[in-house]
Amino acid sequence: MLLQRLAAAVLVTSPVRCLSSGSVTITDPLNYWAGRRRAGQEKCSKENVYEPATGCVLCHLELCGADEVNQAVNAAKSAFGYWSKMSGMERARVMIDAAHIIESRREEIAEMEVVNNGKSITEARLDVDSARLCIEYYAGLACTLAGQHVQLAGGSFAYTRREPLGVCAGIGAWNYPFQIAAWKSAPALACGNSMVFKPSPVTPVTAVLLAEIYEQAGAPEGLFNVVQGGQETGTLLCHHPDVAKVSFTGSVPTGQKIMEMASKGIKPVTLELGGKSPLIIFEDSDVENAVRGALMANFLSQGQVCSNGTRVFVQKDLLAEFMEEVVKRTQAISIGDPLLESTRMGALVSRPHLDKVLSYVEQAKKEGATVLCGGEPFVPSDPKLRGGYYMSPCVLGDCTDEMTCVKEEIFGPVMSVLSFETEEEVLQRANDTALGLAAGVFTRDVRRAHRVVEQLKAGSCFINNYNVTPVEVPFGGFKMSGIVKNGVCGDGRCRQPVLEQKLQL
Repeated sequence: MLLQRLAAAVLVTSPVRCLSSGSVTITDPLNYWAGRRRAGQEKCSKENVYEPATGCVLCHLELCGADEVNQAVNAAKSAFGYWSKMSGMERARVMIDAAHIIESRREEIAEMEVVNNGKSITEARLDVDSARLCIEYYAGLACTLAGQHVQLAGGSFAYTRREPLGVCAGIGAWNYPFQIAAWKSAPALACGNSMVFKPSPVTPVTAVLLAEIYEQAGAPEGLFNVVQGGQETGTLLCHHPDVAKVSFTGSVPTGQKIMEMASKGIKPVTLELGGKSPLIIFEDSDVENAVRGALMANFLSQGQVCSNGTRVFVQKDLLAEFMEEVVKRTQAISIGDPLLESTRMGALVSRPHLDKVLSYVEQAKKEGATVLCGGEPFVPSDPKLRGGYYMSPCVLGDCTDEMTCVKEEIFGPVMSVLSFETEEEVLQRANDTALGLAAGVFTRDVRRAHRVVEQLKAGSCFINNYNVTPVEVPFGGFKMSGIVKNGVCGDGRCRQPVLEQKLQL
């Protein structure tokens, strides 16, 4: 049944699935501007892209240079002239139609996301849903953008206008390829801007599907364009004189470079960067729910989530019970083919990344942490998957604040557990980081929950749940975790949306 579903997807995306080996090869061009896919020139540099689940070559990525970036930006500039003059209602209709197309192609997009990223099909479907909801939400806001009337002395008055910036550059990350393309494009398009989007070179496949969907929904040619490439392509976008704003999701060091490049042209930037978020579990917590929260905060998408709560602080009297249950539940996680419904953890995104995550586990052991489970390469029983990038989810005990695994973002399925005694102590330790993307608190004491959340230096704070990201709520961080505008209409940095409910998995 699975192969039949993927075979049906061939009609739209033109991948060739070899049924004997289980591998996929994508042959269509992945660059897109001015309304169609663009094949590279003979001199165009190419790189292999690998399928994480199998380790096989998925496609050959054609990297965009200055000529290609110029063409994409010019296409976006041309579309901007038309799109920016449309009413909010007219833009909203196109965006709603795009959302409907995404809904109708949900399974196809999710399967291509799995093939390119390695996450489970269950998660990929939710990512596609998130992309659709984001576009719907900002379509609703497109009609509400308005200026102000200011009454002045003597019967005079002034008014303000909300005007689009122009061509926006979006630079995406590899952990949520399709979702991030939607998250970056939806607010930009709702406000009347156009966009040139550069996916991560590791996961280039699904952003071009979004470009085709916008086109099919009635967007003008060039409204949303896709240029493929790495650092050089991103640099060309940041420096391009016709790019008015840059939005980036990724690592702190790359974000710093992008901010520096954008400053040369005095361009505004939105940066959603890394995290090393604390998850605080008090002794009065619902243990079952706290364990579920810790699993969600560490092993979602193979641990490759910037907001993950990877510093798990457990109050001393609850530590033994929590550790026993969390290890048992971690060992029960089903690892394997991400296209199977039963799989809960797929492959990490690449071989170099897998090696990096495993090296963090080895470093943790050298520094005195105890590996309570996992932290090893995992080889699936299916011979087609034995070249894939799998590892067993890892729980580290006996951790201290000074350890590398506690201080640095691992970005893999590694949970570091620390103990604490008092609320004052854990607050000081939780905030002792240069990052501030998210945080979580588990307790039955509602007053304590909100008291602690108020003092946490983090952008998104969760109470008795984790990694819930409704599109209506701002998402972004403090300190080195980024600079994020508060949705379409806000001009300030988002401040601690508190999400409170019992976690349901």
